[in-house]
Amino acid sequence: IRFMHVTLLTLCLFCLMLSQVKVYLLALVQAQSESQQPKIQLRLAGDKVKHYEGRLEVFYNNEWGTICDDDFSIEAAHVACRELGFLGAVAWSPSAKFGQGEGRIWLDNVHCTGGEKSLAECPSNGFGVSDCRHSEDVGVVCNQKRIPGHRFTNTMNNNVETIEERVEEIRIRPISSHLKRLPISEGFVEIKERGKWRQICDEHWTPLNSRVVCGMYGFPGEKKYSNKVSLSMRKNKNYWGFSVNCTGNEAHMSSCRLGKALVSKRNGTCGRGLPVVVSCVPGRAFAPSSSTGFRKAYRPEQPLVRLRGGANIGEGRVEVLKNGVWGTVCDDNWNLRAATVVCRELGFGSAKETLTGAKLGQGMGPVHMNEVDCSGFEKSLTDCYFNNDALGCSHEEDAAVRCNIPAMGFQKRIRLSGGRNPYEGRVEVLTEKNGSLVWGTVCSENWGMMEAMVVCRQLGLGFASNAFQETWYWAGDASADNVVMSGVRCSGTEMSLPHCLHHGKHISCPRGGGRFAAGVSCSDMAPDLVLNAQLVEQTTYLEDRPMYALQCALEENCLSSTAKKNDHSTYRRLLRFSSQIHNVGQSDFRPKLGHHAWTWHECHRHYHSIEVFTHYDLLSLNGTKVAEGHKASFCLEDTQCDEGIQKRYVCANFGEQGITVGCWDTYRHDIDCQWIDITDVKPGDYILQVVINPNYDVAESDYTNNFMKCKCRYDGYRIWTYQCLTGGSRSSDMDEYPGMSNQLHFR
Repeated sequence: IRFMHVTLLTLCLFCLMLSQVKVYLLALVQAQSESQQPKIQLRLAGDKVKHYEGRLEVFYNNEWGTICDDDFSIEAAHVACRELGFLGAVAWSPSAKFGQGEGRIWLDNVHCTGGEKSLAECPSNGFGVSDCRHSEDVGVVCNQKRIPGHRFTNTMNNNVETIEERVEEIRIRPISSHLKRLPISEGFVEIKERGKWRQICDEHWTPLNSRVVCGMYGFPGEKKYSNKVSLSMRKNKNYWGFSVNCTGNEAHMSSCRLGKALVSKRNGTCGRGLPVVVSCVPGRAFAPSSSTGFRKAYRPEQPLVRLRGGANIGEGRVEVLKNGVWGTVCDDNWNLRAATVVCRELGFGSAKETLTGAKLGQGMGPVHMNEVDCSGFEKSLTDCYFNNDALGCSHEEDAAVRCNIPAMGFQKRIRLSGGRNPYEGRVEVLTEKNGSLVWGTVCSENWGMMEAMVVCRQLGLGFASNAFQETWYWAGDASADNVVMSGVRCSGTEMSLPHCLHHGKHISCPRGGGRFAAGVSCSDMAPDLVLNAQLVEQTTYLEDRPMYALQCALEENCLSSTAKKNDHSTYRRLLRFSSQIHNVGQSDFRPKLGHHAWTWHECHRHYHSIEVFTHYDLLSLNGTKVAEGHKASFCLEDTQCDEGIQKRYVCANFGEQGITVGCWDTYRHDIDCQWIDITDVKPGDYILQVVINPNYDVAESDYTNNFMKCKCRYDGYRIWTYQCLTGGSRSSDMDEYPGMSNQLHFR
């Protein structure tokens, strides 16, 4: 028995030794395979829209090359994006979507399972073995969130100049004297590495680096920091281990190359250098100012470039002024460099996203620019090279942009409470009362769509879809029932609600807060109605119509007040014309009221879904109204649509009413109330004005194009209509029509 115990013990020891040898051999094989694994580096290149997408390129054997899309998969994209420091991939794109690369095609037929740490671990044909062309270069779109604590490891000896930097997060930490100043435009540049914030040594820092950092944070320019940094800052031991080498065109500092690695000092300090401090120049709209009220409303005053149709500040369809006429930019070759020129020109930072395919709505008028090519340092988009020939470009290809804007802290001072989702609720604002900050409601008296637009913009929730004067159905915070803001009147362009006109500290709200507090609902898309001015000009004529044929029109107040005194044998002189209203926005135009609230008109045998849809006015040259008409919404329907778009709305059989995106509703000249009663007007020169959605009953992405004006000459028998212009289509609207302003009406 003792012999058997000894034998078993010996066998156990022998098995243990074998298992340890096996583990050792496996580790040795793994180490050898890792050492034999090719060392590569990845980057995103090409015609990028965002900094986390692009053509996937590999640095191998001291040369950058591309990857063929044969057998590429989302698993391979995940591996590549994680290797680049992102959380993963969102999508991948074949056929050189981000442009064709140059040089070698390093990888082909890449097969990944998704668990590899590097693309080099994935089976493939081998480096340089490919039968592909650059028309098959693969691209990826990564998750924009970066891996927390991701640390860049330089695998290319003596090639740090050509490697993209990998950082987790960047911030500008304000200098102590500027802690309470917004926006933060001056401070230390710090990089988060492995969970710790580290400063950057300025030994190799350049103004181009500052330009990129300032652009990231919404500032169009940078300047030299004038004050001296305390010498005690040199003792900081948390410096980052690399310098940065930016070209000045990067959208984000993570896209800059690494510069030289800093020589480590014994005490870990910056040596003869100091920590980097940037001083950014804010745009006019964000410059620190003590002014409040309407003067603080955001009103871009750039004469050559503007943004239209965007929900938030710093975004919109790009429009350019040429020969006094506003036009759009075709999205062919539209990229971040050109978009950044636009953003900086308008007082914002660098572009964070370019949008193609009329993503922010279609413009009107001509397409002025095509195939724009910018270096990124132009003062204006009009200084870039571009193709004057826009043949083949339509407004379906209008280019747009989203710019970086400074963090003003506006979102922290307002909230929506009690709604079913984050996009709706009672409006509650944070104000100072008796030395402390308290939440309270906004008085709903005269609360309308313009005020709601400002609230949604301040919250970053897009456009307003509704403005509510009663919110009893939303159970808000009971401690915030007290009214803290009243008399709010907004122009619609303000960046925050306190910038609108309001009563200040002297609150006046007869109905009180609580159930009568102001509320909103927001949407990331909105319609945009535009009148066809050319059709109005072509279809204008006069008709003398007997009163016995105008009884329905008289009941609907479509005639002048003097018509009520006339008998059936008299005539009324009517200025008739056709109107064609296009929806060029991003969502369908729908009546504010539901079916249950529509009004049946027995005279015309139809339902009215909007009380007043358009205003027709004849004005003297100084802007005085001499005759008027109004068109109730007989029915809103899709008369015709662009090719490929299906009609959705018809007014027959009590159907759904509205105007689909890409469709238009035509009101022919021979329809009742499609006129202005000019029976009492004397001969002379006048202005014909048409205003759509005059009471802002329905939210739109752009109200400036809701009106149209024509010059008219009436000799008592005939009328001539000419120079019909849509609002915002020309730079000289004010000069073309003296005495008129671009504002639809005063509220």
